[in-house]
Amino acid sequence: MNRRAAVIFDMDGVLVLSIAAHATAWRATAERYGRPMTHADFLRVNGMTNQDICTTLWGPERATPEFIARIGDEKERAYRDAVRADLPLAPGLRPLLQRLRAAGAVLAVGTSGPQENVDLILDQGGIRSFFGGVVHAGLVQRGKPAPDIFLRAAELLGAAPDHCTVVEDAPTGVRAALAAGMRCVGVATTHAGDELTAAGAHLVRADLAALSADDLLAS
Repeated sequence: MNRRAAVIFDMDGVLVLSIAAHATAWRATAERYGRPMTHADFLRVNGMTNQDICTTLWGPERATPEFIARIGDEKERAYRDAVRADLPLAPGLRPLLQRLRAAGAVLAVGTSGPQENVDLILDQGGIRSFFGGVVHAGLVQRGKPAPDIFLRAAELLGAAPDHCTVVEDAPTGVRAALAAGMRCVGVATTHAGDELTAAGAHLVRADLAALSADDLLAS
């Protein structure tokens, strides 16, 4: 069996089931700035960087760098307050990481979130030591669905893109993985499984607890 050497995990909705915290923080922040936000609106932008979300929701004329920074700061502080109080690591996460490491895989995180969020999740969750590379939005020029985040993660791991499997919960992330030339496994924790399949995921499972190491390492 041709086994893949590297696995790159998205963070929110994959490593940590924090989508409800994100959605609540976005809705509250958007409403304060005159943009009521439905859950459908949130799902449409889920997985994008704050810059791309603000441009999508408010338009390029209003979404100046200053506006994006202000919105992003308010929203991310609200998100961190929520998950800091109750960090919802995904069920099955630690055993899966241990099995992958035992199998000789190298692991990375590739997320559209800011560094402060990543540091909170990895450090408070006690899982940083599993990952040989961590890529957040501040390290790339383009967010998902562009491939930059995942390509940078592969570079940090010293792995060729065609030896990488990405684990994603959002169609935007699935498309980014495919654009990077990587295999993608979807977990239906945020979006329906058929949405992930339609976006191009090679395999879809209900959640991390339903994934095996072979699901992620097999070609």
